[in-house]
Amino acid sequence: MDYVDISLVEGFNVPMEFSPTTNVCRNLRCMAPIVDQCPNELRVRGGCNNLCTVYNVNEYCCTDGPGSCGPTTFSRFFKDRCPHAYSYPQDDRTSLFTCPAGTNYKVVFCP
Repeated sequence: MDYVDISLVEGFNVPMEFSPTTNVCRNLRCMAPIVDQCPNELRVRGGCNNLCTVYNVNEYCCTDGPGSCGPTTFSRFFKDRCPHAYSYPQDDRTSLFTCPAGTNYKVVFCP
C-alpha cells in the first residue's frame, strides 16, 4: 500500500496536482493562489512560509508528540484553500490517502 499526500506544513510556493496514472485511487490537488493570499506574517519571497519556522512553538510545530497540537487559525487558512492537503503536522485524518502498492503517479507543478 502506498500512502500519498500533499502537504502545506513546510510552506507553499506553487500549485500542484498528484494523480495516479489509472483510476485506482483519488487525485490530489492544491490549486489555490495561496502565495497571493498568504498571511503577512508568513510571506517570504516567492512563497508562503511554514508556521513552525516563523513561530517555533508546539502549537504549530507539534513537537510534544502525537495529539499535542490541532488546527489553528493559520492552518484553517490553508485547509480552506486546499481541503485535502496537510495543513498542520498531525492533520492525518483529512489528508493522508492510500493507493494500491505499485501504483504509478503523475505529479504536475503549476497545472
